[in-house]
Amino acid sequence: MQIEKAKVFKALHLAEQGFVMPNAWDAGSAVILADGGVPAIGTTSAGIAFSLGKPDFDIRDAGSVLTREEMFQRLRQIVDAVSLPVNGDLEDGYGPDAQTVAETIRLAMAAGLAGGNIEDNNPRAEGLYDEGLAVERIRAAKATIEASGGAFVLNAKIDAFLVGVPDPLATAIRRANLFLEAGADCVYPCGPNDLDTIRTLVSEINGPVNIVIGWGPVPLSVPVLLDIGVKRISLGGSIARSALGLVRRSVRELCDQGTINFAADQIGQQELNALFSR
Repeated sequence: MQIEKAKVFKALHLAEQGFVMPNAWDAGSAVILADGGVPAIGTTSAGIAFSLGKPDFDIRDAGSVLTREEMFQRLRQIVDAVSLPVNGDLEDGYGPDAQTVAETIRLAMAAGLAGGNIEDNNPRAEGLYDEGLAVERIRAAKATIEASGGAFVLNAKIDAFLVGVPDPLATAIRRANLFLEAGADCVYPCGPNDLDTIRTLVSEINGPVNIVIGWGPVPLSVPVLLDIGVKRISLGGSIARSALGLVRRSVRELCDQGTINFAADQIGQQELNALFSR
C-alpha cells in the first residue's frame, strides 16, 4: 500500500499542472481535508505540536520537545485514517547526522508515508546546516529509499529565507539544485512571499518546487502560483493555527459576551459521525 501511494504521489509531481496539498494535524482533520477532494495531504509539525500543548520543534527545553516517537504516533494515525498519499513533516530528520536522517526515512516508509520533508535548518544551532552536510543528509535519505526497493517522494526543505543569510535567494537556488542532484524529488524553499521571488525560484531550480501559503504579509493565490509553475502548494500549520484561533475567539465571546455565535459554523454531529464512519 505504501508503494502504491508513493507512486501516485510522485506522479502528481511529474504532471504538467501543479497541485494543492493541505496539512493535517490529526486523524480527524485528515479525514475532513481528504473529503474536500484534494489529491494528497501533508502533515504539519506545528499543528501536531500545538495539539499536544508543545511548541513547534523547540529542542532547547527538554520538557517541551516533541519527540520523534510522539510525532510518528500521530503520523501513523493520519496515514491510517485516509486513503490518499500523505507527506510527512519530518523536521530535520531528528538529528544532525546523515545516519539519523536515514533512520527517520526508514521509519517514515514503514509508517506508510508516501513522502516526507527533510529540512536544512539546524535547530541545535543558529542557522542552516553546513552545505556539504546538508547534501550528505539528502543523499543518505535517497540511498535509504533506493535500498528498500520502495518508493518515497523526498522533499528537501530549504530555510534560507527564514534564518537571515546574506543572500537568501541565491542560497536557496544553489541548495535546491544541489539537493535535487543528491536525490531529492522536490524542493521546498520556505518563506518567500512575493511573486517575483517565487518566479525566479521556479525558473532557476531544476525540479519541482513546493511553496507554502497562508502566512506572511501577502495572501498568495493558488491559481496564480500554479500558473507560474509552482508544482506543489502546501499550507504548513495555517489551518491548524486558524482552528486554534477559533478556539480563542470562542472562549473570549463566551466569557465576554455570554453568546455562542461562533457555533454557527460548526459541522453538524450527524455529518461528522457519517464522515468518520466511512
